[in-house]
Amino acid sequence: MEPTVSPLPMEIWERVPPEAQALIMALLLEYQARIAALEARLEILEARLGQNSGNSSRPPSSDPPPAPRRRRAEPSGHPPGGQPGHEGHVRMLRPVEEVDVIVDHWPAICGQCQQPLRPDPDWEVGEPRRHQVSEIPPIRVEVTEHRRHGVRCPACGSTTVAPLPSDVPTGAFGPRIQAIIALLSGRFRVSRREVVELSDELFGLRISLGAVDDLCQATGRALAEPVAEAAEAIRQAAHVNVDETGWKLRGRRHWLWVAVAAMVTVFVIDPSRGRRVLHGLIGADYPGYVGSDRYSAYSALPPERRQVCWAHLRRDFQSLVDYGGRATLVGRLALTLTARLFHRWRQVRDDPVARAGFAAEIRPLQDEMRALLEVGAQSPVEKVSGLCCSLLKVWPALWTFTAVPDIEPTNNIAERALRPAVLWRKGSFGTQCDPGSQFVARVLTVAATARQQAVPLLGYLTAVCVATQRLQPIPSLLPAKAVAQAA
Repeated sequence: MEPTVSPLPMEIWERVPPEAQALIMALLLEYQARIAALEARLEILEARLGQNSGNSSRPPSSDPPPAPRRRRAEPSGHPPGGQPGHEGHVRMLRPVEEVDVIVDHWPAICGQCQQPLRPDPDWEVGEPRRHQVSEIPPIRVEVTEHRRHGVRCPACGSTTVAPLPSDVPTGAFGPRIQAIIALLSGRFRVSRREVVELSDELFGLRISLGAVDDLCQATGRALAEPVAEAAEAIRQAAHVNVDETGWKLRGRRHWLWVAVAAMVTVFVIDPSRGRRVLHGLIGADYPGYVGSDRYSAYSALPPERRQVCWAHLRRDFQSLVDYGGRATLVGRLALTLTARLFHRWRQVRDDPVARAGFAAEIRPLQDEMRALLEVGAQSPVEKVSGLCCSLLKVWPALWTFTAVPDIEPTNNIAERALRPAVLWRKGSFGTQCDPGSQFVARVLTVAATARQQAVPLLGYLTAVCVATQRLQPIPSLLPAKAVAQAA
């Protein structure tokens, strides 16, 4: 970089000794370089200061007061509640065989003439009007005392104590209590101390904080086999969505990974955010399609087998708009193309016939987007050129959903799977030991997979705890294996 004009008026500059001229020019070049660097840094800091949930991955709870309000749908003009023509939802009566108690009520007097009436079936008109009330009876923990008697042998004089039957737990708590505690702590994110209070309040069960933690860790160990089966099912799935979020183990930075397939979800806690964990989740040579964001750990996957999240892209384009200057035009054009894409996608996503021709239909839009990115890649604004170049590198991964059935354009399914874990992390600040992290990952895996399989979680956890106690095979979460075990 050299100054294009003299730093001093020419009549003065010509009287300056050459050595002084060289020094002045060197200082001027240094100051110009410093100013350019500071201006670039200021631009970056101002852009970072303007980040919010609409143009970055920050959560809405972190938005500062000046942040733009999130767009809401325009009022429809209809009153709140069900609209005319809406099919109502009512509580259905349970079949008579599922009713525990039946109480008959007979009228005592006639409602018209006040004549006394008898509860006589011969006078009854039509079927009785059924009204059902559901209630939970008072719950009290059932305590069973097993007395192991010792008997002295008359022949040798030794004493033999009766062993516990195989269906009796060796500890102080039965499998259903263990399952309920794991459910409260692992699925509903109730803290260990609150589990102690709830157990006493709901069931009259007095249990220590240490016993709650022991039962949770024992459940985590018992779930090893079904979680391993779920992990193998992920590697065999046709497509998965993967995401990760921060976690703390003993106050140190860890990462909670999730992989979601059609019928299975698997969580893993690991100190690394690198591709090693990704390969452990889906396999190093995973043949299916992977939906994700553009984090570098996924860059080793072939772009033709990926689907990049368009929800993240929309935020990136909005960040260009908010960046200002030359970036604004590129961002607005990209957002316009994205809006057109999603408008048509919502029309065809549930129509197999229309979706079959979707890829060919939006080819002109793809051409417009590519032309825009190629222009943006030449922009002098680093934020614009960096984003456009990175998207051109993964170009096929932007459009996988248009040609491959069952692939979504966003990674929302994985982000939704992480939300319960994020709430758990906010309430517990992570875990304090490796068995605790193991319990978190395994219970999250089983809870999410049970929901996908429509399996009652408490019933499954109880069956696992019973099988562990009796040294029986652990029931599987996978439909085919579960049917085989039942047979």
